[in-house]
Amino acid sequence: MKNTFSLDTVDLNKPVIVTDILCDNHSKRRFLDLGIIKGTLITPLFRSPFSDPTAYEINNTVIAIRKEDASLIKVVNK
Repeated sequence: MKNTFSLDTVDLNKPVIVTDILCDNHSKRRFLDLGIIKGTLITPLFRSPFSDPTAYEINNTVIAIRKEDASLIKVVNK
């Protein structure tokens, strides 16, 4: 089993795969609506000047996620 870590710690342009979402049901529903589910490939593309938020490519769409929200998404290296 690979070691998991949070999405907010991933280096830019390094694809990772979602393993779990650790948050309340309302926030989890928002992530699911964005297509962030177990097994989804996510690639951090760029960070804002103050490193928050970060833009991620998810299912051929670019989505900005705040660091506090990205820390709730657990991933493994591709």
